[in-house]
Amino acid sequence: MSSIRILSDRVANQIAAGEVIERPAAVIKELVENSLDAGATRIEVEFRHGGRSYMRVEDNGKGMSKDDALLSLERHATSKIVETADLDQLSSFGFRGEALPSIASVARFEMQTRPAAAVVGTEVVINGGKLIHVRECGLAPGTRITVTHLFNAVPARRKFLKSDATESAHIIQAVRLYALACPQTAFTLIEDGRVFFQSPVCLTLQERVAEIFGRQLAADLLAVETMEEGLKLTGLIGRPGVSRTARHEMITFVNRRPVDSRTLNYALIESYATTLAKGRYPVAVLFLELNPAEVDVNVHPAKREVRFRSEGQVRGFVIRAVLQKLRETGHAAPVAPDQIPNPNTQIPNTNSQFPISNSQTPTPNFQLPAPAPSLPPVAPPAASFSVPPFSVYRAPPAVILSTTASPFAVPRTLALTGWRFLGTAHGDYALFESPAGLVVVDRRAAHERVWFERLQGQFARNELASQRLLFAIPVELDAIGSALLLDRLDWLAKHGMEVGEFGRNFFRIEAVPSWLEPEAAEDFLRDVIGLIRDGQLDEKNPRLAEEELARLAAQKAVRLPESTNETDALALLARLFACTQPHTSPAGRPTHFELSRGDLAKRFQR
Repeated sequence: MSSIRILSDRVANQIAAGEVIERPAAVIKELVENSLDAGATRIEVEFRHGGRSYMRVEDNGKGMSKDDALLSLERHATSKIVETADLDQLSSFGFRGEALPSIASVARFEMQTRPAAAVVGTEVVINGGKLIHVRECGLAPGTRITVTHLFNAVPARRKFLKSDATESAHIIQAVRLYALACPQTAFTLIEDGRVFFQSPVCLTLQERVAEIFGRQLAADLLAVETMEEGLKLTGLIGRPGVSRTARHEMITFVNRRPVDSRTLNYALIESYATTLAKGRYPVAVLFLELNPAEVDVNVHPAKREVRFRSEGQVRGFVIRAVLQKLRETGHAAPVAPDQIPNPNTQIPNTNSQFPISNSQTPTPNFQLPAPAPSLPPVAPPAASFSVPPFSVYRAPPAVILSTTASPFAVPRTLALTGWRFLGTAHGDYALFESPAGLVVVDRRAAHERVWFERLQGQFARNELASQRLLFAIPVELDAIGSALLLDRLDWLAKHGMEVGEFGRNFFRIEAVPSWLEPEAAEDFLRDVIGLIRDGQLDEKNPRLAEEELARLAAQKAVRLPESTNETDALALLARLFACTQPHTSPAGRPTHFELSRGDLAKRFQR
């Protein structure tokens, strides 16, 4: 007897569901795509408990007859394509014919649909892949699909679902993307019986962005529209001053399809490389249109990954379009034609924040500096103390910074015998002569380490000084940011920032921590929300949450003066060596390095 057998349709559908239906948001995504392909101008999405217990998508599209409704539940049944060649001319969101049977195989699935020409509609109910009944029903023209008890047929899959809040955030993000992709379609999103957002038909993308992200952000965006050799780029990009700590608001579409494209993301990051600080990301909602034959959307069943036939051409086109817009508004320096990236340059497969150029590293151009005047050595205090650059030093309890101490004051228990400040290089680096050799200190990294450990001490002792603002700072957020912030207002207040709700998606910053400048409060709040969305500020793990908050706060607290004197430079060095981990910044970058006397002698062949 043969050991090879053909799987039943039910088992095959459940296997296919493992690729197509990863979480509740994937169900919503597939159903919304079907609604848009059906020509719907109104879509209503409702879910409860993160989508695991109840999801409903209702539209006013063209609907289906009884025969088509039953046929749509068969594997690989689709109205989008007929032949393989049709994949090169796709104009629809869906085409694989796997979504509906996959959903019906792992949940209780109820579909009610009616075409405009029919008198009554059709209702089909399937539970875990088993047909329950098919009957007539009353319904307005369109389709209503209800999915309940997701993954009840495969309990093992339910264990991998995250919390309701996390699954809800993924659903909201999915609906928001398709609302941006189709501003001519009205969207309503209902969570646990509460209208989360409701956006009417919008004539322009700017109106839809204002509805979803808030009018405050929409006012800071620049419209882009460029065409070149079969490529068209439209959408909105943020001014260089508008940035985020994460890529959540770098949103890209290819032929109206929301995609996660490494090519487009790197192009955006390169375009802003000279106008945004490292680690900051621009805000953008960009639509790329090109011949469907030039892009492969059949890379993954989720259809979020795409491959371009000419990656370099697309990348160069996007960079030129964005740079041109920034130059028109006076936010970017002119770029010579030879500085535009080569279309043939391959994008590195790396997780770094910025792409690495394939060109050879140029030979450094060394220039001899003018002789610096000799500075007198620092007189050692009564209790002298010498810290080798890379020695492991643990600060005693007496060195812990108080809430009122200046971050640049020298601890009384520390001194640097035989150290001499030589000056600064390129404004960012401080040079010191030590008994062992030459030490170069990254001033920003050192300041961040000092502030980080100072804030950690304040959080641990609950000694958080804050200042109330004379004029509250208004902040408008998108629906997701508002929901995340509302759940953490008390937690933020405990850490020095008081934020009050002031209407739907509107807030007011009423008090800020003493170390934060009021003009930086809004950016700091948005960065905090970005960390929350990334799951890095989890209230269930307060120690790690406070560590991430202190890391972000340290970056905001540092204000490097253009110049520094010997007293401040040595004070910073003493503070750095008093830290528990003086050798790295909170982000893991080195704070200093040493060239020993032996290294110097080798370099000069002595």
